[in-house]
Amino acid sequence: MIAKKKEFYTGAFMLLAFAAVLVFIFSPIYHGKNGLCFLDNMFNAMSKGSAYYIPVVKTEAARLNGKTVALTLKMDTVALVKTASLVLGQANARVTPSGKSLMVTADLGQVLDACLKDADAMYHNNGTAIRQKYQTDERMILFNWYQLLKNMEKGLTKQKLFKEAKIVAQVNHKAVETAYNYYKVEAKSVKASAAMLGFALAFYVLYTLWYGFGIMFVFEGLGMQIEH
Repeated sequence: MIAKKKEFYTGAFMLLAFAAVLVFIFSPIYHGKNGLCFLDNMFNAMSKGSAYYIPVVKTEAARLNGKTVALTLKMDTVALVKTASLVLGQANARVTPSGKSLMVTADLGQVLDACLKDADAMYHNNGTAIRQKYQTDERMILFNWYQLLKNMEKGLTKQKLFKEAKIVAQVNHKAVETAYNYYKVEAKSVKASAAMLGFALAFYVLYTLWYGFGIMFVFEGLGMQIEH
């Protein structure tokens, strides 16, 4: 039984309007993508604009110029060993592959410099340069750098070269991961997207309140009330 028709129908209308807007949001209205994809791309673009750590990391990596290390690295697949040999060749490293492992003797500073050049190109969406350089998919190259540096960090830690391991980890997390995750995202400043950001936040608050009041009015219309 409907105890209060005005409240009930007001709440029902609000919930129907909420559902209609929700359907609109999930419709392919933005270049074949829905509203959530649009907002996701917008926030990714703004976050990319403030996530460019490569120049800072490059300064840290330069401290390892002239630091020669000898490591035996275990990769997940033979294919990764092959690609690792390819990228390490850009750093003048001496590499001896053996199954899923490879023995590496290299100047650690040169290795990180080669890695950062590739990461920088990918961060600026210049994947074509990486693809032409290695004749391999650019994402695969960066994934290989990630696996390679992760294993180098472990090897350096075992040799108690903790300072070197820390810098390698920084390059991996702040340069390689960032470049891979933001590849093909166009960076935008928060200032440039301030109007859209303000609209999105205001809409989120009002849309949530609209739903909450709709539920409340429906239950009030049915005679249900929250009391102390």
